[in-house]
Amino acid sequence: MTDSLRYTLPDESATLQFGQQLALHLRGGCVVYLHGELGAGKTTLVRGILQGMGHQGRVKSPTYTLVETYQFKEHLVCHFDLYRLADPEELEYMGIRDYFSNNAILLVEWPERGGDLLPAADVDINLAYLDHGRSVTCDAGSQRGRDCIQQTKLDQAKIQ
Repeated sequence: MTDSLRYTLPDESATLQFGQQLALHLRGGCVVYLHGELGAGKTTLVRGILQGMGHQGRVKSPTYTLVETYQFKEHLVCHFDLYRLADPEELEYMGIRDYFSNNAILLVEWPERGGDLLPAADVDINLAYLDHGRSVTCDAGSQRGRDCIQQTKLDQAKIQ
């Protein structure tokens, strides 16, 4: 079993679709890191994940609030955007540990700004610009991440 996957996402629609497929295999307690330059598609991918879980409303980047939460029947999804975080200690003041549970899925943009206060990633996602579109690379950091990536790969093979 492989611990990573890589795809080319030609447009926003493909990014949303990839997020929807990934959402099918994320489980409570899963931590997903999202890396990429500004505008690379991190929030678009999160929107796809949330849509894949059944969310039909607006999805905004929590750049100023640091976190947006979405309650689903099976679990809570916490979308963090740490871009404007000045110091990782700010996470302690906001009660970051209250979001860590076996029922929560954490989607964290700019995780490097959270220092050691964040749990390790189960799935580490990197989005990068291509001439037209984006590339996405997902790496597993745990057995839970390997299972998610393997199942997503199987789903993507059916689509392509």
